[in-house]
Amino acid sequence: MEEAERIDGAIPSKADHLCVLVHGLWGNPQHLEYLRSTLEERHGQDKLRVVVAARNSNMFTYDGIEVGGERVAREIEEEVERLNKEGVYIKKLSMVGYSFGGLIARYTIGLLYSRGWFEKIVPVNFTTFASPHLGVKAPLDGYHTTAWNYVGSMTLSTSGEQLFLADSFRQEGRPLLSILADPNSIFIKALTLFKRRTLYANITNDRSVPFYTAYVSACDPFVNMEAVEVKYLSGYTPVVLDPDQPVQKAKLREPIPFLTRLASRASSLMTQLPLYALLAILAPIGSTVFLINSGIQNFRSSRRIRLHEEGSAGMSFHDYRIPLMIENAKIAVEDAIEDVNGCQRIDYLTEDENITSQSETKSVKMPNGDGNSHRKEKLTTNPKTDPINGFPNLALSAEQFEIIKALDNVGFRKYPVWIHKIRHSHAAIVVRSPKKGYEEGKCVAKHWLDREFEI
Repeated sequence: MEEAERIDGAIPSKADHLCVLVHGLWGNPQHLEYLRSTLEERHGQDKLRVVVAARNSNMFTYDGIEVGGERVAREIEEEVERLNKEGVYIKKLSMVGYSFGGLIARYTIGLLYSRGWFEKIVPVNFTTFASPHLGVKAPLDGYHTTAWNYVGSMTLSTSGEQLFLADSFRQEGRPLLSILADPNSIFIKALTLFKRRTLYANITNDRSVPFYTAYVSACDPFVNMEAVEVKYLSGYTPVVLDPDQPVQKAKLREPIPFLTRLASRASSLMTQLPLYALLAILAPIGSTVFLINSGIQNFRSSRRIRLHEEGSAGMSFHDYRIPLMIENAKIAVEDAIEDVNGCQRIDYLTEDENITSQSETKSVKMPNGDGNSHRKEKLTTNPKTDPINGFPNLALSAEQFEIIKALDNVGFRKYPVWIHKIRHSHAAIVVRSPKKGYEEGKCVAKHWLDREFEI
């Protein structure tokens, strides 16, 4: 089993702040190398210790949020213990989750909370980049909902069931994502303790994690980019949108003549025809290979989970199996899935069915970019003041609406992100590799460090 990445060389004893980065599904620590190196360059090892969790690498992410969270919690405790032996005493903790790693990070902090960690260590920053807080269950009505969500939940072992809200966690009888957002859970209690809670969401071209689930929203104004106008945040144009007024409906334009539209569509079809022909040949082969691999990985994941439960995987995790609710505690697949997920048609609620959040806008003190002085920030959760209010609600499940309400009550600073240069914004938002076109993600990281990350 891989150990957490270590930073070579002596660490000055002044570094009392530990920042833990958690990668996503099918991921590995290298995916967060840019964030890690940028954090260190900005703050230096004399102030900040950065670790990228490594025990959930690659196919180990199939094993689910619970197992992944327990692994990360163990890594953190071992890292702090190792630093203590070197004379480095951690007093502050920050958690950063990318994609599926954001859900693992939320589970991890609940475990640390239950073990009394935050009675001695100050939780500072909690940040997610393109994380599916509402899961990836398609917002659809009808038979196609059941078909797609069922197939999707069966291809990624325990992680797939949890992402599609198809699981019944432990004895709770509810999906784990619902429990993660339960106001009485250790996970929400832990989340509320963090001084800064921030999330970044791609508004388009994220085939893995659509905007609404990363942004924790009941609507998605960016389905048709031609129908809206966006407003950028000064200094971070044209990538980070203004969190207080990110989007508005576009002004009515002159209708395009029918013949012009017809010619444009014909030209587009002819351009894409070779691609469609290639997909017609490769899709059956790719689907077969993917499903076979999914079956193999599901089997391996089930075996790993069983060993994990039995404590036969090299270490025991039974200490982390604690009650999840405060009251009880007191008493006692990337390419394949994202391509299919990305092409799903989005359905909306009818006007009569339209459900709006009942949570109120809260005004809280949050530190500004320099990490010292404080300003009042509106956490826009009220339908009347929500910056993306006025767009129709998606046909989400009841559980997803409850998750939105709970997380909005906790309060996040939310930043929509528009990656233009590449049609794979999910990877670009964290500069997952030095690939050409990913450089716009550097603007996202710069904003995070300038405005949101407190040392």
